[in-house]
Amino acid sequence: MNIYLLILLPLLGFMIYGLIGKSLSKSISGIIGSGVILGSFIISCIYFFGLVGGAKPIDVKIFDWICFNNIQINFGIMIDQLSAIWLMVVTGIGFLIHVYSIGYMHDDEGFQRFFAYLNLFIFFMLLLVLGNNFVVMFIGWEGVGLCSYLLIGFWYKNQSYNDAAKKAFVMNRIGDLGFLIGMFLLLYKYHTLDFSALQHSATGADHHILVLATFFLFVGACGKSAQIPLYTWLPDAMAGPTPVSALIHAATMVTAGIFMICRVNFLYVLAPETLHLIAMVGAATALFAATIGVMQNDIKKVLAYSTVSQLGLMFMALGFGAFSSGVFHVMTHAFFKACLFLGSGSVIHAMGGEQDIRKMGGLRKYMPITFGTFLIATLAISGIPPFAGFFSKDEILGIAFEHNKVIWAVASFASMLTAFYMFRLVFLTFFTSFRGSHDQEHHLHESQATVTFPLIVLGLLSAVGGFVGMPAVISSNHWLKNFLSPVFGAGVEVAEVNHSMEWTLIGIAVVAALVSIAWAYNRFIAKGTLPAEEGKLTGFADLVYKKYMIDEVYNTMIVKPLLMISEWGYEVVDRILVDGIVVWTGRVSLLTGKQLRLLQSGNIGFYLLMMVVGIIGILLYLLKAL
Repeated sequence: MNIYLLILLPLLGFMIYGLIGKSLSKSISGIIGSGVILGSFIISCIYFFGLVGGAKPIDVKIFDWICFNNIQINFGIMIDQLSAIWLMVVTGIGFLIHVYSIGYMHDDEGFQRFFAYLNLFIFFMLLLVLGNNFVVMFIGWEGVGLCSYLLIGFWYKNQSYNDAAKKAFVMNRIGDLGFLIGMFLLLYKYHTLDFSALQHSATGADHHILVLATFFLFVGACGKSAQIPLYTWLPDAMAGPTPVSALIHAATMVTAGIFMICRVNFLYVLAPETLHLIAMVGAATALFAATIGVMQNDIKKVLAYSTVSQLGLMFMALGFGAFSSGVFHVMTHAFFKACLFLGSGSVIHAMGGEQDIRKMGGLRKYMPITFGTFLIATLAISGIPPFAGFFSKDEILGIAFEHNKVIWAVASFASMLTAFYMFRLVFLTFFTSFRGSHDQEHHLHESQATVTFPLIVLGLLSAVGGFVGMPAVISSNHWLKNFLSPVFGAGVEVAEVNHSMEWTLIGIAVVAALVSIAWAYNRFIAKGTLPAEEGKLTGFADLVYKKYMIDEVYNTMIVKPLLMISEWGYEVVDRILVDGIVVWTGRVSLLTGKQLRLLQSGNIGFYLLMMVVGIIGILLYLLKAL
């Protein structure tokens, strides 16, 4: 029964809002919305600690769903070590984001609708994580895509926000087409989409099918987890309220691609060509997004590009077959990125909606809790020991060094840039003097308890969360890797670096991060430099500020040609062909009707004649039949 409650509680919350949400007060709405997620979190803890204690994974078939010929697909759910980790992250951080939203969204007129969407989002994410086959996973996969559309465009009266929501929805559909093709290839070859059955059926003998299937599944992962070339929707997703940004970027939707590849790691192990592609795409995305983050001035856009970059590191780890290392960084990233986004929301709230870091400064004395937690999370993402991000990032870089020195250099440089632009963000936002208006400064204050409580919890997790995966030079017991070994035990053999080299790599990574921080300090604190105003940048700096104009390239090469084809289809196919057929069908009917109605003259003799002719025709037909 607990396993059903785990999934259904968030759906129950959504249904309550849908049926009686408008009659509920905001305080009651907040309690219900957060309470159902807390319930799911408690149940997740029960299963998680059960697995830690040695309990067996659970695979439940709820009912037979799709049956034809020799194909049978059931609606089932599965809780093993991998899904247990995701359950803890999704429901735990999801609960904190719900609590945060009580204070952050309190004055919004769509408060109840917002919580309804959040609950529905968590429901679909749980379905994605718990599905025991591709079809159930795909329901959750599409569900979180729908909810992201609703949440990104939550403030629908702003057309630019609607455009951002549509962009996210369309780009995810492109990736989802790849996901579907991969599913159909597996179904065609193995006659099943059940994960357990696939693990027993898949063999290297069907190498070409496996490479194609895993490639198309990776295309789906690129869409959902914002990898090159399907990453441009994620920065635009900042149009949604800040809790949405935290939910999408930290714990749920963007990690779906990572989860899917980890779930079918046994397929990717048999397709090393696809793994190599994943590693290259991940490394390229990490560096590409990091360079863009250096030049951004919107506090949420900086964090958005850092998310894309960090996701690249996760994919890079998966590409090397280090699946547990990818999961490790998913977990630590969830802690510090949720803290960073919620901290940015606290800042934006205090600044009256201002998001430009050039108009901030000196906020640490007004917002000590927000500053303290934001700084801890920044140290974590920068890879400074002993904060959480250091352990997971160091592990990925060490594996990269053993497999491919070029990719290691690219990832190390991307990590160095991360430390620079994150401390650029911290220094411009919280240090020096305030650069906003007098009215803004007069209203600066620390956020309320419902906002600061999640920040404190996430700050603590960002500080200590990395100790579940200690480096081999410090401890031989990597708890997370051991915990996940039943899922990844048959994976790619990941080479271990020797201890002296590992100390060297740790030293290089830490020194590089400290040099980046010192560089940011010298530029933005010691020299007091401010980022240039829009329009005053030139050359490569201007190109990076404009995000390499990738959106403009897509618009010119893809969007405009499609719109031209659409216009031609409307003018020629729709208006001339389709509408012409419909219109002329009506005209022909009218013309024939006008002629046939002349027969209705009212002359009884003519009617009798036609009746006799009809009878004779029937008799002739019957005689012919005899």
